[in-house]
Amino acid sequence: MIPKDPMILLSWVNTRLRDEYPDLDALCEDRELDRAALEETLAEAGFRYDAGQNRFH
Repeated sequence: MIPKDPMILLSWVNTRLRDEYPDLDALCEDRELDRAALEETLAEAGFRYDAGQNRFH
């Protein structure tokens, strides 16, 4: 289960991307997450995925 609060979700996702996954697609596939929904939730909080840095900011 992933956090619902956008700020906690941001921290959760970025930690997983840093420590466990080479990119957002791998995280979403492994955790069975809808990438578009995840990106939309974080975009609503003002965050965008940067593939070059493999993190949201």
